[in-house]
Amino acid sequence: MITISFVIPIYNEEKRLYKTFKALRQAQGKLFGGLKLEKVIFVDDGSTDRSKLIVESGKLKVKKAVKLISYHPNKGKGYAVKRGMMESDSDYTLFFDADMSTPLSELNKFIKYFENKIDVIVGTRKNGKSTVVRHQPLFREFLGRGFTLLTQIILRLNISDFTCGFKAFSRQSKEKIFSEAKIQKWGYDAEILYIAKKFGFSIAEKSVIWANDERTKVNLLKDIPYTLFELGKINWIHAIKPEIIYTFNYSRLNYKKFTKTVASLLSMIF
Repeated sequence: MITISFVIPIYNEEKRLYKTFKALRQAQGKLFGGLKLEKVIFVDDGSTDRSKLIVESGKLKVKKAVKLISYHPNKGKGYAVKRGMMESDSDYTLFFDADMSTPLSELNKFIKYFENKIDVIVGTRKNGKSTVVRHQPLFREFLGRGFTLLTQIILRLNISDFTCGFKAFSRQSKEKIFSEAKIQKWGYDAEILYIAKKFGFSIAEKSVIWANDERTKVNLLKDIPYTLFELGKINWIHAIKPEIIYTFNYSRLNYKKFTKTVASLLSMIF
């Protein structure tokens, strides 16, 4: 039997976690034919609300082993996902968002890929077979499609949906991909898929049901420019020679230092 664990990153999710635990209770023993759920890992990314307390009380109602990782201060969703993924030792590990935008029942669509030993399975909202129950505002959808196209061009990845929060990884691919991952904030989705391709892991996309959560924490004016900046960092970190990367601290790279760092790297390369 194929074993699986869940990773759920959370940050100030007290209004959503009741829905999360309801989905987990409903999932027990009836949704995942051929799969054995081993562990549910919550990663509290520096929440300042009651998220931690809700997980502590809610885990008593879930029969499977529930682990809570909690730390301060907030470090970013990419960091939280990595922490959780590295805690799993199941055959496959699925991470998803606490808002349950994609129902857990959609995991059944992934089983055939697990049986065929596909390394990375990516849920997508952006092909003809996907079902979007509640759409994002038009402006958000427009920017999202533009971001996807730009990411495909910059990272040379043939992926239709980078940011759907429903992705599964085999044990072998997870260990390699997340040990290499460095991006801590919103650009992490693109980075982990870039690493998967770089090391030759098999990748499949599968259409899923998805509903927009109107309480999203994404701030378009703030987060999209920063995410685009992180796309550039992905190429720097993973495509440039390692001996060059080690000469500067990429985690502290910022807009103000960007130009100076580019100049110094180019002088070292050429």
